[in-house]
Amino acid sequence: LALCAGTCYQQAKQVLHAAVPDRLQGRERETGILRQFLQEHVLGRRPGSLYVSGAPGTGKTACLSRVLLDCKDKLAGTKTVVLNCMALGSPHSVFPALAKHLGLPVATGRERVRSLEKHLTAQGPMVLLVLDELDQLESKGQDVLYTLFEWPQLPSSRLVLVGLANALDLTDRSLARLRAHPAGSPQLLHFPPYTKEQLTRILQERLGQVSGDPVVDSAALQFCARKVSAVSGDARKALDVCRRAVEVVELEVRGQTLLKPLPGGES
Repeated sequence: LALCAGTCYQQAKQVLHAAVPDRLQGRERETGILRQFLQEHVLGRRPGSLYVSGAPGTGKTACLSRVLLDCKDKLAGTKTVVLNCMALGSPHSVFPALAKHLGLPVATGRERVRSLEKHLTAQGPMVLLVLDELDQLESKGQDVLYTLFEWPQLPSSRLVLVGLANALDLTDRSLARLRAHPAGSPQLLHFPPYTKEQLTRILQERLGQVSGDPVVDSAALQFCARKVSAVSGDARKALDVCRRAVEVVELEVRGQTLLKPLPGGES
């Protein structure tokens, strides 16, 4: 790592946080498919569902967030609801949470599902429901997942459902019954782990935003990318490793500067 004035370390740590970047390296194909899906179904007023799978840190949520931000103006007439299922108390909690977002009175039991169905098949704008960490909704008999994925198939439905989960086989394992109706099967989109080259480009692009000399040596970036791609291909892990390395050097430099001034009176 380069020695530099304190601010370059601060900048480096900032750009290495797992925020949603303007452009996602190595995810052009997936971003294009997500855009196309929203174009055809939400803007084209065709109910449908999409199941997005991929290991943690492969860019699923980041890609969808980026596409939703880019399409914000086009989706202005759509009711968009984004729920993280990890935050729900139980699989069935998804129904009151959705009712609340849609401004419906909170009903109980079977009435709850019925009032939501009535709402989603009535006249009105398209409803885009994004469920992150969808595997949290797996339940005995899979009634929650079945109900959600069957909603877009109801006559005059206006629901477009996008579910994101780590498991590649969730739809095979939990939603086999949907395959009996070919129209009812969700479209599938898989995010493979990032390769060494893609991780290197992600790190280079992030650190390229820091002014001055490169903070992290190119060989060190490639070493980090190679190690992470061999284990998981998780971009968040690669960003964390680099950020931690910057923190360690920053502490060392700060310690040296306090203990002994550098020769020539340099700061």
